[in-house]
Amino acid sequence: MYRLNADQEAIVERAREVAGRVIGPNAERVDAEGIFPRASIEALGTAGLLGLTIPAELGGLGQGPRVACAVLDEVAQRCASTAMVYLMHLCGVACYLAAPAKTERYLRAAARGEHLSTLAWSERASRSHFWAPVSQATQVDGRVTLSAQKSFVTSAGQADGYVVSTQRPGAAQPTESTLYLVTRDDGGLSVAGAWMGLGMRGNASAPMALEGVELGDDRALSEPGKGFDLMLSILPVFQLGNAAVSVGIAEAAVAATQRHLTTARIEYLDAALASLPEQRARLAQMRIRTDRARAHLVSAIDAVEDPGPTTMLLVLESKASAAEAALDVTETAMRACGGAAFARRLSVERHMRDAHAAGVMAPTTDHLYDFIGRALCGMELF
Repeated sequence: MYRLNADQEAIVERAREVAGRVIGPNAERVDAEGIFPRASIEALGTAGLLGLTIPAELGGLGQGPRVACAVLDEVAQRCASTAMVYLMHLCGVACYLAAPAKTERYLRAAARGEHLSTLAWSERASRSHFWAPVSQATQVDGRVTLSAQKSFVTSAGQADGYVVSTQRPGAAQPTESTLYLVTRDDGGLSVAGAWMGLGMRGNASAPMALEGVELGDDRALSEPGKGFDLMLSILPVFQLGNAAVSVGIAEAAVAATQRHLTTARIEYLDAALASLPEQRARLAQMRIRTDRARAHLVSAIDAVEDPGPTTMLLVLESKASAAEAALDVTETAMRACGGAAFARRLSVERHMRDAHAAGVMAPTTDHLYDFIGRALCGMELF
């Protein structure tokens, strides 16, 4: 469905090979123990995939959202935790690319597989309104000091670079923010709690504290007070990528259910579960729902690559549509696989838990429905 050319398909095949060889075999342990998928991320880095969207002149693969979504789809089919860590890295890289003169060495390191990035936008006081930080930087002699309580930072304590949002000094409203690059070596950055999520248990989405982190202008990724504009420019990367992760989770649930129905047997009937018409109907519904969500995602990718009046609407729709599809598909998978799924003998239970993450990840599905409704009614989104 992604309509890739030969070169693009070769990159996706590279990701598929890494996913099958390293990411998939690690997925069960990552979920069961809630451990960060370090080996999986390192394998992506070794394959050059941490540089997927970095321009070739900086050592990357120079790919856009179409290939990024296809790769995220493949990774999520094996391990949603790894896929989310990878997505947030791609979002961080997109922020780096807004100020390449300042971030060249980090971009080159990422292309070599030696730098993992992420976003640190959400704050406890603003909840899921990630676009409205309450923290405010102070400035003295050309240097800024950041102090903030960040929540749900994917790869917390594991990433090498954090794109941090904060109000500019003297800001009159929360959207007058600036985005800064904070590295793991900067003093004053710490993980403020543990991550024990229902799903995506390996993505280390923990709170982080910044206490008196001092930075120079060379770490500002946006113009002063223009962080909100940069956030909006990054939104399609996150929205489309998040949709791809949800589609990958749904695809994994379809595959697991198909295996179960065709291999598990009703011995007294001497037949597989697939002999039951209602089970085949459930599988068909799952297949259609997943294909529909992926097609919706691709339509949004098309709109981003060839912008028009419906582009923003489709971008907003993409995450909500795929998130709801993954919930529907994984719930149907749980019913189709019955006690075997409930007893955690199959991967579908993990897929069901992972699928719930997208709906509560900002912008939440409820927020997206409101944004879409506002857009349809000709109202301002923010």
